[in-house]
Amino acid sequence: MKFDDKLTDVMTAAGLNLIAQALTIYDADLRLVLCNAPFQQMFDLPKALVTPGASFEETITHLARSGEYGDVADVKAFVAERVLQARAFEPHYMERTRANGRTISVEGSPLPQGGWVTVYTDISRTKQQEALLRARSDALSGQVLAHAEELSATNRELAAMNTALEEAKRQLILSEARTRLTTEMMPAHIAHVDGDARYTYSNRRLASVMPGRPEELIGKPISEVLGPQAYNCVAPALEQAFAGKLSVIEFTDEASARRIRGAFTPDTRGGVYILSMDVTEETQNRVALQQTHRREMAAQVISGLAHDFSNLLTIILGLQSRLGRLDDLPATAVPLIEGTLAAARRGGALLSTIADMTGARTLRPTATHIGRLLDDLTLLAGPTLPAGMTLDIANHMPDQAVLLDSGLVQDGLLNLILNARDACGGTGRITLEVKPVHETWIECTLRDTGPGFSKSALAHGFEPFFTTKGAEGSGLGLPMVYDMVKSAGGDLRLSNVDDGALVTMRLPYRPAVSATTGLVLLVEDADDLRALVRDMLIGLGHSVIEAASADEAMALLADLPDIALILSDIQLMGEATGLDLAKRLPPDAPPLVLMTSLPVDDTQFLAAQAIAPVLRKPFDIKDLTALIAPSELAAQ
Repeated sequence: MKFDDKLTDVMTAAGLNLIAQALTIYDADLRLVLCNAPFQQMFDLPKALVTPGASFEETITHLARSGEYGDVADVKAFVAERVLQARAFEPHYMERTRANGRTISVEGSPLPQGGWVTVYTDISRTKQQEALLRARSDALSGQVLAHAEELSATNRELAAMNTALEEAKRQLILSEARTRLTTEMMPAHIAHVDGDARYTYSNRRLASVMPGRPEELIGKPISEVLGPQAYNCVAPALEQAFAGKLSVIEFTDEASARRIRGAFTPDTRGGVYILSMDVTEETQNRVALQQTHRREMAAQVISGLAHDFSNLLTIILGLQSRLGRLDDLPATAVPLIEGTLAAARRGGALLSTIADMTGARTLRPTATHIGRLLDDLTLLAGPTLPAGMTLDIANHMPDQAVLLDSGLVQDGLLNLILNARDACGGTGRITLEVKPVHETWIECTLRDTGPGFSKSALAHGFEPFFTTKGAEGSGLGLPMVYDMVKSAGGDLRLSNVDDGALVTMRLPYRPAVSATTGLVLLVEDADDLRALVRDMLIGLGHSVIEAASADEAMALLADLPDIALILSDIQLMGEATGLDLAKRLPPDAPPLVLMTSLPVDDTQFLAAQAIAPVLRKPFDIKDLTALIAPSELAAQ
């Protein structure tokens, strides 16, 4: 809360304490939100019952037992009736005489979000005056005037009190509106469930975090809203929160294929506050970063070993070659020498493959049409299959370019097809199906009619040098595919089906920029680099307008509605970065591409990948064309 908000609260409380009437505000759970000092004084209440959060039921019970309502035979039934009336949240006005002989009026007004504001006024003097007027109407000429004046003053006090009440109510409504607006703008679902695990509050963002869920949740059980699979994932954490322990979990929502992080915080009344966030892109980036670190560690170890083994193999190859050139060499030695040379060359090839797996490699996603990639894959794989084997490829992807390192993906799929070919022998069928999964994943499923994976293959298939092909296999094919998929933030799984083996590859679904030739807003603070990129864009047929900061870019966007594309560096002059620019863009803004020289494990780079396509520096016009050129040009 800001300082001025605190000052406002203090001034409001002080103002309410100055009015003569007693005032209370209870929320929808019949918990005290606010009361003034006259309320405590009028009913002589202990501090616990005038502290925010105090229960309405406990307050009525205290008053009934203290004799406020006279002789109450059944206190429990009396309190239950009052609580039931309060939960109706209907406007009401009543007058009653207290046990001490004083008469009070009670006026209640409901609030929009549940709960109500109540004002208690001591009208004893007014009632006495009314009785006096009725009893002595023939002898009150002078007294009537005085009493009328006093009554008028009382009415003025009531009017002032009503004004204060309306202002307090207005401030409360504005505060609730500000709170709801703030929560609804957050990119997360904020909710509260009561002790029965039913929603009592929601900022109506669940559908944006977990697509397919309803927006109106109040009163519904969380198990019904989430569905069996998701609820079973969160149930243990929810039970911990009900037991008073904060818990945080991550799980995959199968209905939407999204990765969800949920935080469950117990409240003080038996309920739980829930914060849910979609961390799919974060998880994909984390997986890619972990794989990069593994490759770096492996490279450090292998580079030293490869150097020493390469020297040894060079010596072996040299010595065996010299032996082969000796005179009077026994005939039986020739095949031994040739076998040694073949084994040494095979060892050299393995070292090269390992170096390729662990060496520095940067993914270069480009605008890729899946249909064209699969057509090329058919041309490459077809000649390698025997006559008795068929390859069926089904493409269910929309006709839209996606960001993929097409060369690595094609190599990975070809490797899987060749593995399936070897598993099937001379005959069989290989089926490759590519489809989107909730616009979160590109899923490639490859089936074959072979014998399926053995238990050891299912357990160790992704481990380097594990092979079921004997001397004919290197044991590096599947590990290389696994490395590629993980480096892209995806997932690779092996399983068996009724008629063979199944390999499921998932890659992040990231639509490419669909940029038509037009006006490009180039945001770059380095003059020489901005001039170079401008020339590239002009060479591609674009017109260019330039900005050196995020603030300049936003000003240009406001004045120029015909911008077709925004190309912005991440690091810019001033406090605002390219990421800040992306957050400021309206929903109908033109496509955005970010460019950077930051390393792939930098936090800003990872954040950028979740927002827009990223063009890594240094780049040339070919790299730029592959990412932002119109589809007709990109196909050339």
